[in-house]
Amino acid sequence: MSDIAALFTWVNIRFLLQGLGMTLLISALAILCSVVLGTVISVMRTSNSRVLRGVATVYIEIFKNTPLLLWIMFTFFVAQLPPIGAAVLAFTLFTSASVAEIVRGGLASVPFGQYEAAKSQGFSTVQTYLLIILPQALRNMVPALLSQFVTTIKDTSYLWGAMALQELMGRGMILMNSYNSTVQIFAIFGIMALIYFVVCFTLSQIVRAYQRRLKEARTA
Repeated sequence: MSDIAALFTWVNIRFLLQGLGMTLLISALAILCSVVLGTVISVMRTSNSRVLRGVATVYIEIFKNTPLLLWIMFTFFVAQLPPIGAAVLAFTLFTSASVAEIVRGGLASVPFGQYEAAKSQGFSTVQTYLLIILPQALRNMVPALLSQFVTTIKDTSYLWGAMALQELMGRGMILMNSYNSTVQIFAIFGIMALIYFVVCFTLSQIVRAYQRRLKEARTA
């Protein structure tokens, strides 16, 4: 027990929390950028233009059927971007395909009469989406977007092995090199797992609470 107790120093805790901060920063930036890009792709996929629909479909199929690690390696080694920029770009490109499907589902939940009403009032296509359709669709997209955020947080663990970026997993691996005891190494794994669990479980509970409120609002 003394070996495990020796791990819980302020230096070690701060070191891991800094890694968690990097994990959350990359995840948040990636999700925000993915929402923007995913929304554009989703609107393109529902467009009347065959070209736009084709481009959006190809994009989604490419990124849904290739591994995330491939794009992390591409942005870092081929595009030669700085680690954080490469990480955010890779996650944005990859996650946008899933977000586009989430947005498409949200757009489909808005009654078609809303589009017709906006058109009859002289709104342009851009105004219709920004002012009328997307605000209504967002309410239905929030649970799925938060779930995607959880997935992104867990997937950042690839970054240490791919580009040695010191997010939570990377900081944990570095910390392991400071200890020789097998018990301490497994304890560090357990601490990292606990941190991931607490963060992701908290977000999952927020999703469930929001879904319950949304269900109650619909039945009221």
